[in-house]
Amino acid sequence: MMNSLFDVTRVAAQVGGKEILFETGRLANQADGAVWIQCGGTVVLVTVCSQPMEREADFFPLTVEYSEKMYAAGRIPGSFFRREIGRPSERETLVSRLIDRPVRPCFPKGFKDEVQILASVLSAEPDNDPDVLALTAASAAVMISSIPFNGPVAGARVGRVNGQFVLNPTLKEQEQSDLNIVMAASKEAVVMVEGEAEFVPEDVIIAALNFGHDAVQPLIEAQETLRAQAGKPKMAFTPLENDEALTRKVEALCGEKLAAALTVPEKMKRKDARKAVKDEVKEALAADPDYAEDPSPLAQLGDIFAALEKKIVRRRIKEQGLRIDGRDTKTVRPITIESGVLPRTHGSAIFRRGETKSLVVTTLGSSTDEQRVDSLAGDVTKRFMLHYNFPPFSVGEVKAVRVSRREIGHGALAEKALKPILPSAEEFPFTLRVVAETMESNGSSSMAAVCGGCLSLMDAGVPISAPVAGVAMGLIKEDDEFIVLTDILGDEDALGDMDFKIAGTADGVTAVQMDIKISGIDTEIMARAMQQAKEARLHILGEMARAMPGPRAELSKYAPQHEEVMVNPDIIRLIIGPGGKNIKQITSETEASIDIDDSGKISIFAPTKESLELAKTMVLYYDQRAELGKNYLAKVRKVLEIGAIVEILPNLEALVHISQLDVNRVEQASDVARVGEEMMVKVIEITGDRIRASRKAVLLEEQGIPWNPEDTARPSSSRREGGRRDGGERRRR
Repeated sequence: MMNSLFDVTRVAAQVGGKEILFETGRLANQADGAVWIQCGGTVVLVTVCSQPMEREADFFPLTVEYSEKMYAAGRIPGSFFRREIGRPSERETLVSRLIDRPVRPCFPKGFKDEVQILASVLSAEPDNDPDVLALTAASAAVMISSIPFNGPVAGARVGRVNGQFVLNPTLKEQEQSDLNIVMAASKEAVVMVEGEAEFVPEDVIIAALNFGHDAVQPLIEAQETLRAQAGKPKMAFTPLENDEALTRKVEALCGEKLAAALTVPEKMKRKDARKAVKDEVKEALAADPDYAEDPSPLAQLGDIFAALEKKIVRRRIKEQGLRIDGRDTKTVRPITIESGVLPRTHGSAIFRRGETKSLVVTTLGSSTDEQRVDSLAGDVTKRFMLHYNFPPFSVGEVKAVRVSRREIGHGALAEKALKPILPSAEEFPFTLRVVAETMESNGSSSMAAVCGGCLSLMDAGVPISAPVAGVAMGLIKEDDEFIVLTDILGDEDALGDMDFKIAGTADGVTAVQMDIKISGIDTEIMARAMQQAKEARLHILGEMARAMPGPRAELSKYAPQHEEVMVNPDIIRLIIGPGGKNIKQITSETEASIDIDDSGKISIFAPTKESLELAKTMVLYYDQRAELGKNYLAKVRKVLEIGAIVEILPNLEALVHISQLDVNRVEQASDVARVGEEMMVKVIEITGDRIRASRKAVLLEEQGIPWNPEDTARPSSSRREGGRRDGGERRRR
């Protein structure tokens, strides 16, 4: 629909029982492409701009930034400056990756203009998550721009509630779902998968992806309609073809030597062998008279070498069934496992698979260590965190050390894989942090983080429900033929067509992530990859079980000691004290972390058993309870006509009736009891929160006369009448 007054174009699509609206022409008209996408109360604006690079680049300079504006949910940012500034949140980074991964392969190979896609959430409601809308709108924005693009693609979230698939489930439906998969699809096939599951069988994952692919087709059609109505003419772009003569010459110079170099099993030795071959070819071509006058074709050498390597590796796999390191297509690399390698950590493990090695450490903490995140849904807390690090030395490089988007993404995937096996907070009230340090990398380091993370949790004594392992699958596809590769190397990832990571237990899948470099993959390929991955996963789980049959029975002596106590909720204010004085004193003297619930449940986390006992004693000091028949040294707090109010324990008072002040008759309570003085009393009655005590009973015991409850029965009615009057006033006060 075209609105001539504002030049606004709108196209709507019905998906999953909801209307999704595409709009362009109202906002950001100076961008090359801009799309407003809306579903219910959720609105995302996505723009795309491009410009030629000022210098030559050997990569496609695409940047994708997704941002959530707090005003979208009617909230003010919690930062000091009260604005969205600084580095993106982890959520924003992960969604940026979700958009980048399916969109990037749609740009034609060889296109080197700088492209920037910006997605901003302008309005948000809980029932419509903006992430998959942003992915779809990014595709739509590039579709209507002048930038060449082999799209469209569309995003969706697939859940499963009570055995039925649900497209773009609400938050409530997600809580009930045993599946949460974000996917992107083109008209022909699935192009990206990212998700988690609760031990779901492989065939259910495949069915979910088929369901999602069929369900998003109206979004594909809507983008094509929007392009037809409001799209700009595409800029001229001719992919640069490699010089055929130079390609033949390079292949003749190094074909056999490069093929031999690509059979060296060790990564670094193979890298050196390849470099030696390339350097030899460069020297030969530099002296070649054909390029003496015009050496410009030699600028293509990098691309020619890459194409030749890809051709050699793929042909060897296809014709001989042999991979770079000599394995067949299904064999998992050799595995070694060490546990308890770090003496002072709470749990640690080294997991090695081939030339990929990960040192993974588990740390236990209290609920005060939970991660708190400021999000559109409000302040969110996480009791389990997995952080993945990829230092440059792990691949023998020199680079700046920083947390990259890739590290955040791999950590999130491993976290999803392990989360379903963790005990609940009620069973195991610790906050859990797992850190995976990649020590050496030659492919599938994120899945090493999953396996090592599981082992480190068990080494820490965390009672997981079942072990989890993960493996990365690759693909060689030419025409209608395809070969699935198990446990891919780094070079096989670079030279192949797919990186499909699958993690789970022996019973089912807990996390998946798939990226492809071709137009899409069909159900047959995914099913083969899932089945092959299951066989590999069971093998890896067997190796893990041999190294570590189950979680350790006890926590490390260096792990926090924990105990829960229940106190009267009314005395919580006393434990905290004015301005937190009392609780600060307890934590300072014991180094304990103390979590207080309004119900009266107090969780104590302490570094040692001794400090735990001390913290427990200091907390219960404010919640001491009287025992019937026990003597207490009490202090007189108030003198009444009917007797005296005494403090028998900290913050615990009792009434000593005038008839119980002495063995002899007492005319006035003030004759025996004076404020501030101490007296020994016996607790003779406890009724609810009311306590009666007797000094008379103690005096009789001192004379050798045992206490007889009948001797301390309630006083006569005349005494009680006065008592009720004054006692009633005391209770009201």
